[in-house]
Amino acid sequence: MLIDAEGIPQAIEPAPTEAEALVAKEDSKQEEGEVPLAVAESEQTEGPEVVIVQGRHHEVIHDLVAEAQTLLRDVELEYVFTGKGKNPVLRGRPVAFALWNDVEQEWSVARIELPRPPITWKPGRKPLPFRNLTPDIQARHVKGTGAERLMFAFSQDGNPLKVYGRKFPVFDNNLIKRRHWRAVAQTAKPIVYLPFTEDTFDPGFVSGGKEFLVATARQAIEELRLAQVPSAAFPGKLLADSIPLQVITTLAVIEQTDDTDYVQKQGLAFDEVLSQYGLKQEEAYRYSVSSANAIGPMQFTNRRGNGTYAFVVRRCPRAKLDPNFERGATNMLNAMKAAVCLLDIELAQMRADIRLAYLTNPAVLGIFPVAAYNGGPRNVTKLHRVLTRMKVKLDELSSPGVHPEGSSVKCPCVWKAEGETVRPVTIPKYNNENRWYIEKYQSIVSLFE
Repeated sequence: MLIDAEGIPQAIEPAPTEAEALVAKEDSKQEEGEVPLAVAESEQTEGPEVVIVQGRHHEVIHDLVAEAQTLLRDVELEYVFTGKGKNPVLRGRPVAFALWNDVEQEWSVARIELPRPPITWKPGRKPLPFRNLTPDIQARHVKGTGAERLMFAFSQDGNPLKVYGRKFPVFDNNLIKRRHWRAVAQTAKPIVYLPFTEDTFDPGFVSGGKEFLVATARQAIEELRLAQVPSAAFPGKLLADSIPLQVITTLAVIEQTDDTDYVQKQGLAFDEVLSQYGLKQEEAYRYSVSSANAIGPMQFTNRRGNGTYAFVVRRCPRAKLDPNFERGATNMLNAMKAAVCLLDIELAQMRADIRLAYLTNPAVLGIFPVAAYNGGPRNVTKLHRVLTRMKVKLDELSSPGVHPEGSSVKCPCVWKAEGETVRPVTIPKYNNENRWYIEKYQSIVSLFE
């Protein structure tokens, strides 16, 4: 619905708590890019499948999410325009939330209006400005700005309201750049998609997420094996034998785990990502768009047809990857196969001693291909140089052990085997994002072994 109206007073969000005020990393997952309209238009009209795991709590969550989806499909988003003349200006992005009141046992819908895109906001700094268009419901921004992570907390008359659904409009990015605001609203594609929320968190979904990732990675590797795709890194070997399953599943988790979340929550940050995979399955993180416009669960880039995804499609033809970027990067199975190809291609460009060490201990030495996955060959060169300065040899790298109490060693770190013991060694600063990326990889890879 399009509305011409003067501005409504803007809600003032409460100041963040001390924990929320921690400075986020430069590439925080909460700073999201705009979802390509082509991705939103490929949304399944029946909504993502929600798997019911044994246990009453799972069934309750399943029913509430399904009810919320049904409720929101009939909610019309209202686009408000300001200004006069032939060039009205879109005031903001309307978003609707389906809320459940446990006390009253009833549903309500809250309407929020975000600033007009693109949004400039960094977690831990000034609060995200927004308009609360449902004055009898109190709203507080929790995190995120975009389709994948935007989340608010709500209450009414002192009672917390649980979030089980959200309706979010995806705009045409080209029209946004040209500031054709009427056309932006008229062509908007509303999606009913629920980001991670504590209200849907359950240990059963965490284990279900792990099982889903393992099953999907196993299928990806088996399809590559059946296609007899050769390894670029190890001549004479198949691609399916060059990248272990646990490296792929770990990537699917750490690509969606924010550094600041990990620092604050440690293993719980991984569990939250796994819970989303368990609840949403194939639909999980299909709307994930980084500030650098990497999309989907495995975070591939396009760059006008010359990004990483197109490069992998060209270099790994026998994998028969979907040539369409938006479709291929957001399909979990296809994206995992593309990730296997990319890791192998990156390995092929590394020093012979790294590749040899990787063959003998791929899970631990996986820090090298994941470093390349995160930032290209430069990160591998820097990591190897840093390890040399730390006097850590490749064959001394080990799986993480127990961090000694009172130790002066601060992570991010790698683990060095010395006889029967394993000790942590701090990684000096060379690329802050990549240091934490390696730390996250080491912390969770053993979950999939």
